[in-house]
Amino acid sequence: MIHDHSNIADQPMSRRAWLAGTAGALACGTLANPLRAEATKGPRKQLLLLFLSGGASQFETWDPKPGTKTGGPFRAIQTSLNGVRIGELLPQTAKIMHRLTVVRSLNSNIPDHFQGHYAMQSGRIVPGYPVLGSAVAKLLERPDNVLPGYVSIRRDGPKAYTDVGDAGFLGAKYEGVRIYNNQPPENLVQPPTVKSALADAVDRVRRASDERFRQGREEAPIHSYSTTFNQAKSLMQRREIFDLTKESTADHERYGKHDFGQNCLLARRLLQSGVTCVRVTHFDWDAHQDNFYWHQVRCAEFDRTFVTLLNDLSERGMLEHTLVVISGEMGRTPQINNLGGRDHWGRAWSVAMAGCGVKPGIVYGSTNDAGTEVKDKPVKLGDLFHTYLSALGIDSSMKYQIDGQSNPVADPAAKPIDALLA
Repeated sequence: MIHDHSNIADQPMSRRAWLAGTAGALACGTLANPLRAEATKGPRKQLLLLFLSGGASQFETWDPKPGTKTGGPFRAIQTSLNGVRIGELLPQTAKIMHRLTVVRSLNSNIPDHFQGHYAMQSGRIVPGYPVLGSAVAKLLERPDNVLPGYVSIRRDGPKAYTDVGDAGFLGAKYEGVRIYNNQPPENLVQPPTVKSALADAVDRVRRASDERFRQGREEAPIHSYSTTFNQAKSLMQRREIFDLTKESTADHERYGKHDFGQNCLLARRLLQSGVTCVRVTHFDWDAHQDNFYWHQVRCAEFDRTFVTLLNDLSERGMLEHTLVVISGEMGRTPQINNLGGRDHWGRAWSVAMAGCGVKPGIVYGSTNDAGTEVKDKPVKLGDLFHTYLSALGIDSSMKYQIDGQSNPVADPAAKPIDALLA
């Protein structure tokens, strides 16, 4: 079915420890034969991934089935799209549905947290490939980049299945810089014991040592180290981008004082500063018991904050070059278990998008009346990865060229969903 309507501690430490800490937080590296995409031309494209960790229920969000055995207790409400309804727990989102792109027919067939996190973010089953944030950081990279290409914002825990590796074979340069509990990366302030003259002298020694080490040796590791150092220094000069105290009290209130609200406010700030990709993780959607209570809590946070964020991106002229993706690692079972919960489900569920490169006002595909199977226009997770890249102006049929070997950027067995692309 398609509806088209269109404060950082100043603790004394050695310069070596300080720079190592900052460089480690940045986790930068390099590649042989860097890949460049056509998307690096013109206005900078950006990606915001809102990841609903644990797996949100499609029945309580994008694909409600009220009045059925599997539907649960909540109503479906009318949206700004004629004839399209979503779950009543998302009343603010319903008002801007005409600006969204929703896929209701995803069959990832992965009812597992760890595998689902990786597969939904990499478009692959086989391990070792870069996730979306790392891939986009690489493919949209520009020579004048001074900030990290990919920043991941989350709370400090749980870590069991959310940390699945980021850059894969792209290397450490494209790993996500992780922001925990809205705290900036460590060691962004020069220790008071490190004076400017000493810092300059150490930097000269470092550069001279790099030049000597290059003689007769592989260039890539040295370049990687140098890139890490330079990006660490650049980020130290731009450390204010992580400072949420610079945002108004009104903005803090509008976004919500909870973790997700503050994380999304920081995400907007980072995107404004020029970070290519930001991922915000919203936790606790894994409702094996009390599913309906937990979705009331989770949706209340998500609904208000998401609409606030989307409106802000639009009003600031950012949405036209920023793709926003809303996804978890799986959906929830049609069957309601004896604890009032929904378990893991990968055969028929939903994701949503907005902004750059996708058609607004689209609801693509459908499930059957009970929500147990895809009924129309089935979508594979690899198709979504192709679609995300295409929406950002990246040729998803390209190949990485690394150490003389080529590797497809996206699964060659999948393809972009043309009906969703603007």
